[in-house]
Order: sequence, then C-alpha cells, then structure tokens
Amino acid sequence: MVELMQRRKILRDGLDAAAGLTWMAIAPQSRALGANERLRLGIIGLRQQGTVNMMDFCSVPDVEIAALCDVDESQFAKPLKVLSDAGRPKPALFRDLRKLLEQKDIHAVSIATPNHWHSLAAIWACQAGKDVHVEKPGSHNLFEGRKMVEAARKYNRIVQHGTEQRSSATQQAGIRFLQEGGLGEIYMAKGLCYKWRDTIGRLPEEPVPSGVDYDLWLGPAPRRSFSRNRFHYNWHWHWEYGNGDIGNQGVHELDVARWGLGVKLPGRITSVGSHFMFNDDQETANWQIALFEFPDAIASGDKKKVLQFEVRHWMGNHEASFFAGRENEIGNTFYGTKGYMTMTVNGWQTFLGQDQKPGPSAKGEGNNRYALDHARNFIEAVRKRDNALHFGDIEEGHYTCALIHLANASHRLKRSLIFDPATETCSGDPEADRMLAGSYRKPFIVPEQV
Repeated sequence: MVELMQRRKILRDGLDAAAGLTWMAIAPQSRALGANERLRLGIIGLRQQGTVNMMDFCSVPDVEIAALCDVDESQFAKPLKVLSDAGRPKPALFRDLRKLLEQKDIHAVSIATPNHWHSLAAIWACQAGKDVHVEKPGSHNLFEGRKMVEAARKYNRIVQHGTEQRSSATQQAGIRFLQEGGLGEIYMAKGLCYKWRDTIGRLPEEPVPSGVDYDLWLGPAPRRSFSRNRFHYNWHWHWEYGNGDIGNQGVHELDVARWGLGVKLPGRITSVGSHFMFNDDQETANWQIALFEFPDAIASGDKKKVLQFEVRHWMGNHEASFFAGRENEIGNTFYGTKGYMTMTVNGWQTFLGQDQKPGPSAKGEGNNRYALDHARNFIEAVRKRDNALHFGDIEEGHYTCALIHLANASHRLKRSLIFDPATETCSGDPEADRMLAGSYRKPFIVPEQV
C-alpha cells in the first residue's frame, strides 16, 4: 500500500451517453454493504484525474477497482500497471460506459470524463443503481446540474462532487470559525485563480487516432472533425466540452468562497473577460472576473453578500501578497466586521481589528491528504447508505457549478443577469436561459424527467 501511495503521489505531481434508460435494467443497490464486504468500483475516464482518483480509492480498505473505462485505448496501460504493481486483480476493461453500467456487480463509479459528459454519465449511473463520485464541475450547464441532483434523490444514490476541499479538516475548521462569528458579520469573499497557462497554439483537423472512439467521446456535443487541440486536456478551453478555468481550477475556490459566505444561489451576476495575448485555438477567456450578489437572509435591510472571483492565466501572478511564494496563486479572502481571513489549501490566517493583528490560524494538511479523505468519506457513505457521512453532496456541487455557468453566460452575452434562485431561471431573459440549458446530440440527451 505504501508503494501504491508513492505511485499515486508521483502521478499526481506529474499531472497538472439517450433520453431515458433504454439499454440497461435498473438494479438499485440499496442495502448497506457488510463491514468487510468488498466494494467493487468502476473508474470512468482514466487520463490524469481519473487515474489519480483510482489511486485514492485504492487506499481505502476493501475497495476493489473492478472496471476501467475510457474511449481511448491508449489510456489503459498506466492504471493497469499501477494496479498490477500493487498486486491488485486485473479489472474488466470497457470503452463504452454504458456497458460498464450494465454490470450488476459494480456498486459505484468514479467519473472523470471531460465536463460535457459529467452529468449524463452520473444520471445514467444513478438510474443503473450505482453510487457516484463525479469530478468537478459536476455539470456542463445549469439545467443538467439540477437533473443530476434530481436523479440522485429519485434513485436514492450517494453522489459526491469532486470538490475535495470540503473534506479538509483544516478548511472545515476555518469555515467553522467564520460561521461562529470569528470575523463578525461576513459580507464579502474574494477568490482568485492565477495560473501560468501558456498558449495552446493552433492545430489542424486530422484523422481520428487509432484506438479512439471519437463519436463516443463527443457524446452530447455536436459532431465535428477531430483536432488534438479539442481532445486531451485542451478540451477545457472550448465551450462545447469545457467551462474555461473558472470551471476547472476555479470551481474549487468558488466552492470554498460560497461555503464560507453561507450562501447558495445569487440574485445578480456580472462577469467580463477576454482571451488576451495568444492567437490560438482557445475559445474560453484566459482573464475573467465575476461578481455575484447573494440575498442575505440574516442581515437586516437590503444588505447583500458579495462574491468576487478572478481567473488569470499569465503575468502578475505574484501580486497577491497573501498568496505569494508559489508558482500559482489560488485561494480566497473573507471579509467581516471584525477583520479578514486568507485561506488556501495550505491553511488559513486571520487578521483582526483596525490594526490587522494576526489572529487564529491553521496549517493545511496538504492536497494529497484531503483528496484521500474525500475518497474515504465517499466509500463510508456508500457502505452505510448515509449521505451525511461524506462531504461534497451533489446539491452543494450544483450550487457551486451554477456560479460557473452564470458567470460564463454573463461574460458571453456581455450583460448582467438577474437570476431567480427559486426557479433557477433568469428573469425576462430567454436567451440566457437557453444558454444555461445547453443542447444535446442524439442519443446522448439529458432528459427532462430523470
């Protein structure tokens, strides 16, 4: 197991499908597993985060990686070697996730596909009686995020969102400090995600590589010719598959910011951004700033809570002094009537009073540790059929992903949005609602009725 953990760390450090279920029988796994009964897990999507997640789950006792699934046959070699070297049994291999989900002896799945597949794969898994860990962002648009929540509730599934900081004991302590009034009335959070991301250049369309089921990779997305700049990883920077960096790294910090503010959905959203400097194939913004206003049910009068978030891909990445000292600057600052708090994955620090005297603080346990805890919490919840035993419930994930989709819609439509949290629609703005609903290619359709 030590060797497996070492391999997991090396890999982490080196890694920066139809409306209705017509192709499988619904076979809910509703009973609690025995304390020593092996939980059989399927991994859907193997490149980068998928294999890292597999290694996290391997650290949990009595979990068997029973199946691997990827549309690209070249992605099987690395996780198979990791499992073989650790003395684990060879899992079944699938290219089509629907075939994996038909396996009644699979209890749960971990989904780490491109974003445009997350919700549909999770909904199908719920319908097939599987519990689900789904990578961030759980949805590619607002509509399918709500449908994923509905599927989790309807089929009584444990569905965990991959925002792992929810499982960090240090982060939890910092949020408790805020919630218990340590900074007084919390009125604003400022989040940032400054990362050095170079140009992706321009690449021509070309034949589909051997061993890739490209039609299945496209899934819900429109049919178009293959390009490597829209395939492995760089799909993040194309609207048909990804959500830009606000929906990539940014989702983690947006989740912490919303958590600390104690809010769900905003009432007004303004976002501006652009793709600066590089003449390349990227469609999403490489600089973007978003401002969200939330109703404040606790405060008197017309007070709001405010969340400001910025994504930046290039120069100036060390200007935020509280987050300096690392290649990338990622984190949040919370503001209250008694002072402020800076929070990153490495810990948190408070500064109190007008003289900004250092107050309570805590050091983080490190990225690997809380990611492992996230996996362990999920498995415990699955075993005991208790949604309260894990952190990052899919409804919380939906609220955070909603911020991504609303910010991107405001940016792309070039206007502020007025949003009704009760109906999850934009008031008097059908164009925005259409953008937030997305579109699907048959037969890979997220249904209205899950």
